[in-house]
Amino acid sequence: MSVLLEVDDLRVRYGRSTALSGVDLTVGDGELVAVAGANGAGKSTLVNAVAGWSRGKASATGSIRLAGRDVAALPAHKRTKLGVVLVPEGKSVFERMTVEENLRLVRPPRDAAGRRYEVSDVYDVFPQLPARAHAKCATLSGGERQMVAIGRALRAAPRLLILDEPSVGLAPRLVVEVLEHIRELVTSGLSVLLVEQNVRATLEVADRLYLLEQGRVVGTGPCSEMRDDDRIVSAYLGRLGRS
Repeated sequence: MSVLLEVDDLRVRYGRSTALSGVDLTVGDGELVAVAGANGAGKSTLVNAVAGWSRGKASATGSIRLAGRDVAALPAHKRTKLGVVLVPEGKSVFERMTVEENLRLVRPPRDAAGRRYEVSDVYDVFPQLPARAHAKCATLSGGERQMVAIGRALRAAPRLLILDEPSVGLAPRLVVEVLEHIRELVTSGLSVLLVEQNVRATLEVADRLYLLEQGRVVGTGPCSEMRDDDRIVSAYLGRLGRS
């Protein structure tokens, strides 16, 4: 498997506060890589740094390479054009617009680096959405809104799709459903970097997992191995983790 994303010695500071300390991470072509950790561990800071986006005035150093090209100095919109597309936490959709209006609002760059997804392709990925195509997004369930948010990101022709906490606020059944759709995208060839609070469900669909603590990677490996890591079991899986 060839490597699409390479992050080396990434360090992020907000003023005097250090959010990430020397993080290394890779995502291969057609691979689903997950990042887990407690609140404040630096998960969102990590994916935002990869996408070139920040809520505050961040100071970042280190190397971020996409298909061998260092993009660390590029602004977010140029990284998006190269195929790095972020879906931030919060299901970013326009509630007063319909599902289809949301999807058609995004158009891939003419020289898009990633796969182009037409609206019909998004409907194929999320077969629940065509019946809601003309419904205002304000009337959708949380799971449906998340599908629209991911669909909008697909319309931007990603090579690397970054998802920050897509299951926030969703019922357990919908969490599994959304993650299964994400897995299907990866099976079709898309690379995904996923931050997800439901570690148990994530271990079922991801290929590899990174564990962050206080801005550092403290464990990484295939999900088949990480599910037996004592830190994962005690913090996220409980006594049922090894069953």
